[in-house]
Amino acid sequence: MVVAALSVNTLRYSPELCINCGMCSAVCPQGVFQEGSFFAELAWREACMECGACQRNCPAGAILVDSGVGCAAAMIQAILLGRKEVTCGCAGEGEGATCC
Repeated sequence: MVVAALSVNTLRYSPELCINCGMCSAVCPQGVFQEGSFFAELAWREACMECGACQRNCPAGAILVDSGVGCAAAMIQAILLGRKEVTCGCAGEGEGATCC
């Protein structure tokens, strides 16, 4: 079973592959994962900013995310362009806008 909601973000989690090591919950800056009894719990999918830390640190390959898209990309772009506000949406954003 793959848990996914592509309309929110690109995070895909396969709990049947999880070995419950706790790395995803330890490295996620947004608290998307929590430690569970038998496998990690996907606690707050909507908070995923697609940074990719969970995927890079999952030894079982239970997590996939297209890092560099969505809100993470909007945050990076705002920093690079010196913007004070992070714009993460589609309406009126023009070319290269991202949605999350």
